[in-house]
Amino acid sequence: MKTNDIARAGVIAATYAACTLVTMLFLGNLAWGPIQFRVSEALCALALITPAAIPGLTLGCAIANVANIVLSGTGALGLLDVVFGSLATCLGALFTWKMRRHPLVALAGPVLANALIVPAYLPLLLMGAGFYTIPFTSISLDGAWPLMYLFGLVTTGVGEATIMYVLGLPLYRSLAKTHLAHTDMAEMGTSK
Repeated sequence: MKTNDIARAGVIAATYAACTLVTMLFLGNLAWGPIQFRVSEALCALALITPAAIPGLTLGCAIANVANIVLSGTGALGLLDVVFGSLATCLGALFTWKMRRHPLVALAGPVLANALIVPAYLPLLLMGAGFYTIPFTSISLDGAWPLMYLFGLVTTGVGEATIMYVLGLPLYRSLAKTHLAHTDMAEMGTSK
């Protein structure tokens, strides 16, 4: 990696972690939990522009999830989110980079990765945090992993899709215009 890419990855990691923690402060469990609107996930759209977003987003997610262990008191169970939540973000960003020529399809990467991975460990995390029923139902988490997975698949997927297409897509479009303008200016400067 070039120095510029390392710097970009660091800035992206810090921004992702900070946005996640701010979301937690203002939206409570919507940054974590069974229904997620993690605003920082909109930054996955940066993977449409630079491959440095992949390690940056992954590191930022890991930092935010470690901070959540301390703030929420999930203890060792929170490590599930550090490992698998960060893996979901990494895979989503990687898919976004690989499919960058098709932005609408590319932004589905984080949606699918999070919707498929996060609900797999979420019941354990929720029980460790003191939840014993599937939210908004009276269904016990004990022995209801398939129902909880389905619930999480839908709610995490809807939340992630909302963030990616309502916030991430406009962010990408705005940054793409700026990126193109800087590229055009740089090319004009070298052609003189």
